[in-house]
Amino acid sequence: MTKKLTILDIAKLAGVGKSTVSRVLNNDHRVKDETRTLVQSVIAQHGFSPSKSAQSMRARRSRLIGVIVARLDSSAENVAVSGILSALYAQGYDAAIMESQFDVDLTAEHIEVLKRRNADGVIMFGFSEFDVAQLSPFEGRCVVMAVDTDRFSSVSYDNWGAVEQLMTHFHGKGFRHISYLGVTPKDLTTGKVRLDSYLSFCESHDLTPVWNIAEVSLDSGYQVTDSLIRPETQAVVCASDTLALGAGKRLQDIGRTDIRIGGIGNHQLLRFVFPQSISVDLGYRQAGNAAAKQLLAQIENQDKTKHCHFLQPSKLLITE
Repeated sequence: MTKKLTILDIAKLAGVGKSTVSRVLNNDHRVKDETRTLVQSVIAQHGFSPSKSAQSMRARRSRLIGVIVARLDSSAENVAVSGILSALYAQGYDAAIMESQFDVDLTAEHIEVLKRRNADGVIMFGFSEFDVAQLSPFEGRCVVMAVDTDRFSSVSYDNWGAVEQLMTHFHGKGFRHISYLGVTPKDLTTGKVRLDSYLSFCESHDLTPVWNIAEVSLDSGYQVTDSLIRPETQAVVCASDTLALGAGKRLQDIGRTDIRIGGIGNHQLLRFVFPQSISVDLGYRQAGNAAAKQLLAQIENQDKTKHCHFLQPSKLLITE
C-alpha cells in the first residue's frame, strides 16, 4: 500500500519549507508566483490531497467573529450590530455576540473565550476604561468601535460635530437659552467629547451653559431634567435619544411643551412620540458595516499591519 504523502513530503519534493506549502494551500497572497507554481505542480504530479480537518487547523479558520458590545440594551449599538451582521453573513461568517457591561474583567473573559473558540477575529465596542492591549491575542484581526486607537483598526463617530449641529440648529432659530443633558465625562466619547462640544459652543456664542449628567436610561433622563429647566429655557440638547425620550416625557408632564428637544442616535421612537424633536444620525449602521468589512479584509488578506480609521459624518434629521 502506497504511503499517503504529507505536507512535509511535498515540501521536500518542491525544495521549500513546510510553511510555504501550507501558505500555498491556504492561498496566502504573500507567496511568490513562481514558488506557488512550483508547489502546485508538485502537488498535481503526486495527487496530493490535504486533510480538510488538518487544513482547517493550519488555517485557523473557524468562520466565527466575536462581537463584544458594551450594552445589549443600547439602541445605537444594536443598529451598528445590524450593519456588522449584514456584512458577516454575506461572507458566510457567524457571530458570537457578547456584552462587556463596561467591565474590564468581563471583557477579558470574553476575549479569552473567543480565543479558545478559535474565533477568526473580534469587533469590540470600546469604552473609556478598556485597554486595547487586551485585544493583543487578535492582533491584526480586530476592529475597535466608538474609541479611536492607533494600534488597531478603529471606527469613530463624530461626537463633537453631532452636538455642534444641534446647537447650531437651535441657535439659528434665535434660541439663547439651551440646556444640555449628558452622561458622565468619565466616558471620553459620549460623555466628555459631547459635553466639551456643548461648552465650547456656549463660550464661542456667549451663551450661559446649563447642564447636568444622567445615566443612559429613560428613567434617569426623566429624573434629571428638572435640574436643567429655567423659566427662560428654550431647548434641551441630549447626549442620546434615550435621554431625550426621558427628558421629553418629563417636559410633557410638567407642561413645558414649549421647550424643544434635540437628541443623538436617530431613534424612530423619539420623533414618533415627540414630532417636533430633532435628532442627529451618526451613521451607526454604516459604521458597523464598515467595521465588519475592514475586519474581513484583514482576515482574508492576512494583513496584520493595516491601521484604518473611519469617521462617519453626522446628519441632522429634522421632522418639524
